[in-house]
Amino acid sequence: MREALFIKKNAQKWQEYEHFETQDPDEMANRFTTLVDDLAYAKTFYPHSKVTRLINGLAVSIYQSIYQNKKEKYSRLVSFWKIELPMVIRKNHKAFLFTFIVFAVCCAMGIISSMRDYEFVKGVLGEDYVAMTEDNIANGDPFGVYKNTGEGGYFSTFMWFFYHNVKIDFLMFIFGLFFGVLTLHLLFTNSVMLGCFQYMFFAKGLGIKSVLVIWVHGTLEISAMIISATAGFIIAKSILFPGSYSRLSSFKTGIKDAVKIMIIFVPMTLGAAFLESYITHLMSETFDKDGKGGMPVWASLLILGSSFCFVVWYFIIYPILVERKLKRLNPSVSKSLVI
Repeated sequence: MREALFIKKNAQKWQEYEHFETQDPDEMANRFTTLVDDLAYAKTFYPHSKVTRLINGLAVSIYQSIYQNKKEKYSRLVSFWKIELPMVIRKNHKAFLFTFIVFAVCCAMGIISSMRDYEFVKGVLGEDYVAMTEDNIANGDPFGVYKNTGEGGYFSTFMWFFYHNVKIDFLMFIFGLFFGVLTLHLLFTNSVMLGCFQYMFFAKGLGIKSVLVIWVHGTLEISAMIISATAGFIIAKSILFPGSYSRLSSFKTGIKDAVKIMIIFVPMTLGAAFLESYITHLMSETFDKDGKGGMPVWASLLILGSSFCFVVWYFIIYPILVERKLKRLNPSVSKSLVI
């Protein structure tokens, strides 16, 4: 059958499935079975056609409705963290990779520019901040900035860090509505700043020590920034590149995915703010001129390593495992359905 005839024969049915949802279990199952048959036929004869992607999207939508609505021994909250969110992350792995590459390139730009001209560091971080840090280094307290808790103590510092990080990262997310241009600008600015900031310590021979101090909280903080930027790019992509869907339908899907991804940003940012206000200063005391008190290096490595392993596991490895498990449990779907 020619593709045009295949589309003409089934277009009305697909439009009905797309625009008129049903809550009747029997009707939902019937639609899903029909779409899987259509998808198998389309993938056989028109594997690279837009209509194949359209049918796949409709089938995925119904499949997820069936899966989410059936009774589970786990609560809805548990299933969200164990299955739903990892599947959204897996679906958008390419967006995460794109964001990470942009972040890495911009960070490298900051490092290379600083290596060529140290004045670049002052231009990015500000002369006052660089002067303060250099004074701290000269006084034998290179990470003294993390000891300043202000008048309100550690809790007020915690709240300030949390507010500051949420403000920046939420802007990255919401700026996706403006085609991602401002999201890219914020990501570029903060990545270059990070590169300059990190190079400043390596240039003074404090590279390893700075990693042990800064990345105690920085692992979660920077990961949350990448997550927020990815959510913004997902929204921008749904607007600019709707594919075979209508722009409105693509936008709704993009918003849903981005909001779900941003949910995990909250506990990660809380964790980063807690570590920065309550823990990082202990590690900074380990490397001051007195060397009294502080936190052992192994504790820093444990926190840093645990944070890194969590990010790699939950955002890279685990979503792939969940996808494979779902496909094994649904062999009739895995042959034709791409979730």
